[in-house]
Amino acid sequence: MRTSLSLLAGTAALLASVAVPSLASAADISFIYCGDAVDKNQKSFIDEWNNKNPDNKVAVELVGWEQCQDKATTLAAAGNPVGLAYVGSRTLKQFAENDLIVPVPMTDAEKASYQPHIVDTVTYDDQQWGVPVAFSTKALYWNKELFKQAGLDPETPPKTWAEEIAFAKQIKEKTGIAGFGLVAKTFDNTLHQFLHWVYTNDGKITDADGNIALDSPQNLAALTALKDITPFSEEGPTAYEQNEVRAIFLDGKLGMIHNSTGAIPRLEGTKLQWGVANLPLGPDAKGPGTLLITDSLAIFKGTGVEDKAVEFAKFLTAPERQEKYELEGTDGLVPLRPSAGVDKYVADHPAWKPFIEGIKFGGPEPLFTDYKGFQNVMIEMVQSVVTGKAQPEEALKKAAADIDQYK
Repeated sequence: MRTSLSLLAGTAALLASVAVPSLASAADISFIYCGDAVDKNQKSFIDEWNNKNPDNKVAVELVGWEQCQDKATTLAAAGNPVGLAYVGSRTLKQFAENDLIVPVPMTDAEKASYQPHIVDTVTYDDQQWGVPVAFSTKALYWNKELFKQAGLDPETPPKTWAEEIAFAKQIKEKTGIAGFGLVAKTFDNTLHQFLHWVYTNDGKITDADGNIALDSPQNLAALTALKDITPFSEEGPTAYEQNEVRAIFLDGKLGMIHNSTGAIPRLEGTKLQWGVANLPLGPDAKGPGTLLITDSLAIFKGTGVEDKAVEFAKFLTAPERQEKYELEGTDGLVPLRPSAGVDKYVADHPAWKPFIEGIKFGGPEPLFTDYKGFQNVMIEMVQSVVTGKAQPEEALKKAAADIDQYK
């Protein structure tokens, strides 16, 4: 899963009269698929669909991650949409508000089949606007050797924010190496990393009615904790995004980081002594929490094959197919649904356990009509605090006021 895609600002207005060549015949379902290659299992599922549906075959166009969502958006705004496309779920509200996609009806049984809160990531105005296809959560990784050098128990990770900050301080003071990898670059995962703290303290960005709920005691505590751990993090955190911080950790030069399952195969190939655990909890936490990020299959409006595209999206992501794609693939995806197969996989791969446990009290990427505008305000808020240009309370109040225009 990639999380750096963004919706083209103003594309609908700029390209409304642009003619773009069609990707498939009228009866085909054109599918923009992100990546360098189609996953082998998903390819077999697409072939299975095409054999069963000769009049509505899926025509796949492979597009690189950096251009994938932009291309789908451009075609839709130009009046020549694809049947469906792989998109970041955070953009679904904006697509829906611009009348570019159609809702995807879900039965109660379909909703109940997913892990908690997954359906929330694709829900706006009491309707679902995409079919979840990829899922990511985060956990805490720690360097056992640095813990030992700092006089900490290498087998005992921090369980609370207070311990996380104290451990980072002790590592920095005892070893001279940064105790925590702080992400604050002008990049989307700076927002994501802040949401780790929000969702491990029972915080939220918007309430059930879509109103801004950023300026809360829980979120103030989260931003304050981020400020408090800054002195014990790598120097100049505004220069680092998530993968860059992970690279420093892999080099043995950080005590702790928050990261996805993608770190596991990279760590397994090193001599680093490491562990992975639930994200530490804030004072108001109700239980293990994490950020829930999904990508979805969005069904575009105006193709004449919308119903068949919905049918295909559900076919491709049906429980038995989706689980095979997740557990046998190379992308390190957290399973979207619980099952006996997932339980066995986690039992056989215990490093995955924290990524599942945090789901129950986790929270989704909030949906905004201008996600990029919202994201930029939040990044500016984080950067102002970690650089000392603003105190958490004033930064939080300013951001809460500024993001209201993007909801």
